[in-house]
Amino acid sequence: MTDERWQAVFANYANSSFVELVRGTSPHLLPTLGSGSPEEPALPAAPHGTTVLAVRYRDGVLMAGDRQATEGFQVAHRRIEKIYKADDLSGIGIAGAAGPSMEMARLFQTELEHYEKVEGENLSLEGKANRLAQMIRMNLPAALQGLVVVPIFAGFDEKTGGGRIFKYDITGGRYEETEYFAQGSGGKDARDTLKKRYRKDMTKEQALSVALEAMLDAAEEDIGTGGPDLLRGIFPTVKTITRSGFGEVPDDEVRTACEALLAARKGQV
Repeated sequence: MTDERWQAVFANYANSSFVELVRGTSPHLLPTLGSGSPEEPALPAAPHGTTVLAVRYRDGVLMAGDRQATEGFQVAHRRIEKIYKADDLSGIGIAGAAGPSMEMARLFQTELEHYEKVEGENLSLEGKANRLAQMIRMNLPAALQGLVVVPIFAGFDEKTGGGRIFKYDITGGRYEETEYFAQGSGGKDARDTLKKRYRKDMTKEQALSVALEAMLDAAEEDIGTGGPDLLRGIFPTVKTITRSGFGEVPDDEVRTACEALLAARKGQV
């Protein structure tokens, strides 16, 4: 192989964007599942993730998601994970078509790792949010066929010293929320609760209670959102993102908070 040929091959790997690298070398591996043309056959029903949310609190951001995935009016999965670690200081909550959503979350993780290795430094939180917007935009043809991916992205911004939350539309439009946001089929019901219960500078325990109450209200009003399952021991996934990094709220702590909420509601009936 000539020197010019070698240079052309290795030039692709100098790009700090892993997505652009894959687009140039193996575009079929990207999470875009069709051209959106009317000539393509209709896709079968795909499992959908339902409700995720993010809440700012004193130390950073708390993210939560229910564990249920639906396929039409049926339960496809009861223990799906919807909150993923993007890197040490950010996370992504997936809503929409489950398969493409999980694939995009994993690709986004690789994208951030690739950038760090090539550039020798981490992207800013703004840069991460913009990269995710580009990936959502690439999925637009599949979204027009019903395979919609609309995640929530949140993280701790070292420049501002606080948590930040970003939401998206199916075209890749990126918008920042200053306090909280919920996405998915139960997103509106969760946002209604967050609107009433949210307070600035909440502690982690207060933010956890508010987030779980919002998830519980969403589960009561939305058939696609799974509520706490005491029989199977299934409870919402809850993660925190602070200056110290991406962490997980233990299942026992989530269970205790859910049981307290359910007991309070039982006493009100």
